[in-house]
Amino acid sequence: MLQINDTISIADWELTEQFVRSSGPGGQNVNKVSTAVELRFEAERSPHLTPAVKARLKRLAGRRWTTEGAIVLQVEDTRSQAQNREIARERLVELIRQALIVPKRRIATKPTYGSVQRRLVAKKVRAGVKAGRGSVEDED
Repeated sequence: MLQINDTISIADWELTEQFVRSSGPGGQNVNKVSTAVELRFEAERSPHLTPAVKARLKRLAGRRWTTEGAIVLQVEDTRSQAQNREIARERLVELIRQALIVPKRRIATKPTYGSVQRRLVAKKVRAGVKAGRGSVEDED
């Protein structure tokens, strides 16, 4: 059981962990021990998340969202399998917590009369500068 907040928790059947060999430094240990963690969360099938949260989660996950509707997180930060496992779970919890935040609706506003006038004056000044440029005719 993975606790997200007071009301939402992720069941164990929604998470699958696979341990693979890590890249990077580590000497012979890299070639022998599978320390990297691949955490897979079946987000689309999760009964604990609302459709709106799933949509925001899909946008936040980006490339980590698979076509089957799962989130795949790969962690190989440390040489310890247990630490990598904890980091992967923490990242998943943080991602879901971000998706739970409902963005504020933007209220469309009109520009003020003064700002429109200032913009138009600036455009006329700039047009005058550009009109003054050009080839100079010879007076011979």
